[in-house]
Amino acid sequence: MRMRNKPWAGPELDACPFFIRNPQQQRGAWHDWFGNGNPLHLELGCGKGFFIAGAAPQNPGINYLGIDLKDVVLAPAKRKIESAFDGAPVDNVALTAFDIERLALIMNERDTVERIYINFCNPWPRPRHKKRRLTYPTRLAEYKKLLSPGGELWFKTDDDGLFHDTIQYVKDSGFMISALTYDLPLEPLDGVENFQTEHELMFREKGIPIKALRACPIG
Repeated sequence: MRMRNKPWAGPELDACPFFIRNPQQQRGAWHDWFGNGNPLHLELGCGKGFFIAGAAPQNPGINYLGIDLKDVVLAPAKRKIESAFDGAPVDNVALTAFDIERLALIMNERDTVERIYINFCNPWPRPRHKKRRLTYPTRLAEYKKLLSPGGELWFKTDDDGLFHDTIQYVKDSGFMISALTYDLPLEPLDGVENFQTEHELMFREKGIPIKALRACPIG
C-alpha cells in the first residue's frame, strides 16, 4: 500500500534522539550506541511502532532496535513510542530507516541479538518473488550470524501460505521450533506476553487467526 507523503516526517525524525539516520555507521557497534550492556532485540519491519511501543516500556532491561524502510512509516512509530513512554525518557529504543534485504550492511556478528521479531511481513506469494521473504533460507542464514547462543526468532503472520513455508524454511535452515500455533491467543503463550502490532489488531477484528512460531538455531 502506498503511504501518503508526510513532509514533517524527515525533520521530526532527525530531531529525535532515538532515531539513527546513517545506520551503516553503527555496523558492529549497536551495543555501544545503547551503552548499557543490556540484551538487544531486533524488529525487522517495525511499521508504525505498535509492537515496540508495547514491549519497550514494559521491559526497560532490554534494548529494542526497530528497522523499516521509510521515514513516512517511522515518524508515526516515533510518536507512538513516545506516547507509550508517557513523558519518560526513551532510552532503550533505537529506530532506523534501511532496506532490511541489505541488513548485513548495517549489522554484523558483533551486533549480537537475543531475539529477532518478524511481524506480518510481506508474504510475497508469487513463486518468483519468494526469495524476497524475510523468512527465506538465505535470510535465516544471516539471522543465525546475529543471534546470540540461545537466541530466538519470533514470527507472526496472518498468511497461511507464508506460515506453512516458513515452518519448512526454519527446519531446513538448522532451527528448532520451540513453540508453534495456528491461532495465537491474546493471553500469554507459554507465559510470554503478546504485544500486538497494528496489522494484528486489524486481522483479529476481521476474524483472521494469527499464526506464530518461535525458533532457535540448533548448535
